[in-house]
Amino acid sequence: MVNSIIAMAPNGAQGGGDSMWSMLIFFGAMFAIMYFLMIRPQKKKQQEHKQMIESIKKGDKVITSTGIHGTVTDVSEETFLVQIADNVQVRFEKAAVSAVK
Repeated sequence: MVNSIIAMAPNGAQGGGDSMWSMLIFFGAMFAIMYFLMIRPQKKKQQEHKQMIESIKKGDKVITSTGIHGTVTDVSEETFLVQIADNVQVRFEKAAVSAVK
């Protein structure tokens, strides 16, 4: 009975290396696909958003992530002061600005 079990077991010496290399190539290809389709475009978008925020100056019209439209009246180190109506000014974090008109 033991001999029949040993005979049914796959032979580890034959083809084991090919299987390992094909798995490594498969995982490498999957990582490359994920990098070029997901990671790289996201990093590029973050870089563009950072440059946009750094270039905002007094008088620019902005749209916040909550959809509020206004004009920048003051720029500080971490925030923008945005005028959204006559005599109504709101302070926003720089990351809250999603677009510049």
